[in-house]
Amino acid sequence: MMPKEQKKKIVLNMESTKIRLYGVVHDSIVDGPGLRYTLFTQGCLHHCPGCHNPQSWDINGGYEEDIETIVADILSNPLLDGITLSGGEPFLQVKPLKILVSQIKAQTSLHIMIYSGYVYEDILKLGQDAIDLLSLCDTLVDGRFVLSLRSLELIYKGSSNQRIIDIHKSLQQGRVYEQKVSEYGEFID
Repeated sequence: MMPKEQKKKIVLNMESTKIRLYGVVHDSIVDGPGLRYTLFTQGCLHHCPGCHNPQSWDINGGYEEDIETIVADILSNPLLDGITLSGGEPFLQVKPLKILVSQIKAQTSLHIMIYSGYVYEDILKLGQDAIDLLSLCDTLVDGRFVLSLRSLELIYKGSSNQRIIDIHKSLQQGRVYEQKVSEYGEFID
């Protein structure tokens, strides 16, 4: 018989191979440039008024999916241009998302976009695992959704306070580098 501490470690390790999801869109054209596989993570503490996914707030809601199943699903579609991690709040599931994104990056050149209610500067304060996940991704849309700043004319964001950030340039430069987006939704250097 194993001691309780060892049993807890085994359970936690098993849990890290799963991601709690609100849902998946296999072929999105609105969650980033090109054709994208979008994961809506389950669980959010921001509770933004007017949120388009309030059913994703409950941390215990949704369903669990194996990382390997998600990776296989992504790899089975050769038409994908990228993956989008949305929510809920992806930064509540940093460890399993790090595993997922690492596996995708090791096997593809897909663009990875992540949405968060946290701003970039606060994500950097969430700890090394959050920074590691951030650095594996290419683009961040940061900030809470603010209903009074909502505009249907915005590309890839719901309210004007949110920023589209080039993560790699921001980390290299030590400051936020906002990504320019064409009227057609393409990223401009």
